[in-house]
Amino acid sequence: MKVVLVTGILSRSGGGVATAVQCLSRSLLAAKAKVNVLGLRDDNWHHDAGQWNGIEATPLRVVGPSAIGYAPKAHKCLQRARADIAHTHGIWKYPSSVVAHWGASTGRPYVVSPHGMLDAWAMQNSAWKKRIAARLYENAHLRGASCFHALCDAEAEAIRELGFHHPICVIPNGIAQPPIEIPKPAPWEAVVPREHRVMLYLGRLHPKKNLAALIDAWPSDAANGNWHLVVAGWSEGGHEDALRRPVKTRALQRRIHFIGPLFGREKDAAFRAADAFVLPSLSEGLPIAVLEAWSYGLPVLQTDACNIARGFSENAAFRLSLEPDRMAVEIVAFMQMDREEQRAMGRNGQRLTERDFCWSSAAGQLLQVYRWLLDGGSPPACVRF
Repeated sequence: MKVVLVTGILSRSGGGVATAVQCLSRSLLAAKAKVNVLGLRDDNWHHDAGQWNGIEATPLRVVGPSAIGYAPKAHKCLQRARADIAHTHGIWKYPSSVVAHWGASTGRPYVVSPHGMLDAWAMQNSAWKKRIAARLYENAHLRGASCFHALCDAEAEAIRELGFHHPICVIPNGIAQPPIEIPKPAPWEAVVPREHRVMLYLGRLHPKKNLAALIDAWPSDAANGNWHLVVAGWSEGGHEDALRRPVKTRALQRRIHFIGPLFGREKDAAFRAADAFVLPSLSEGLPIAVLEAWSYGLPVLQTDACNIARGFSENAAFRLSLEPDRMAVEIVAFMQMDREEQRAMGRNGQRLTERDFCWSSAAGQLLQVYRWLLDGGSPPACVRF
């Protein structure tokens, strides 16, 4: 079977979607599928090209605004792949138009993974831009899909609420287990005393991550004991500057630290050195960062909007509200928990990822969906109508 995965940015700028496409590609290749990846090239491609070794990935040159992602060679590259089936990861950029045209012209099926981009909050964010994209190409792309791929039940419900009656396969992303430990100092060792504890946020700095509420909720020195909040990530649209202002206003510079994006060994060192992980998001598909934190045995503080309810039912996650006032009480409650109880939450999360979030399982289920779309017969168990 020849599969082509089409996405937006292939580099670290693509966040969790780029990571998911890369990991899925390797697992599909391990299952003996032939895989091509098409994505948009950006300024960070030269940093990350080596991570795609062994995968036939084509970075497409973008002409014009990066928000649109117009890549004039995309159509030709997709046709040249001679794929049996295409799978779009992420929406709202020009590659959606390319896949829709490919499906209509070849009569071959394609799957769409919105990665949370059809959730209510995501739809309201930059709504006018999305309305333009919808009229130009995204509506045709979504309507022409043979099947949607949702990462969780909540995402499947969001797709249905928008009026799409297509089949939906519900398959969570996987997570690669941590590499063999290579000793490296914590990225924050210059600003956090060794005996103090760290709650880590790692991801892009964007309004949907709700970090402003987290900063408003962060307790003062007198209330939080020896905890520090470390914010690791890249600023999107200058959002870091907006987050630094309340930190300065509340005089929390000694307790909240912005350390920039982390990758590779530095990211590994951060997960190993942290005492807890936090994701206060307003909207997520299935956040890879939470799965990564669990794979390192960290307890996770998350909102319901992170869409991993099993974290709560398996006692691997501590629930956070979206509002700063309630969140402040909850953070202090977590900080006051017994350390062994916190460690037990982390161990529960580690077992959860090992059992339920495996890339080989995700790839195997997707291959069943691809075969069903190509050959017919009974739909796989993961497909809903």
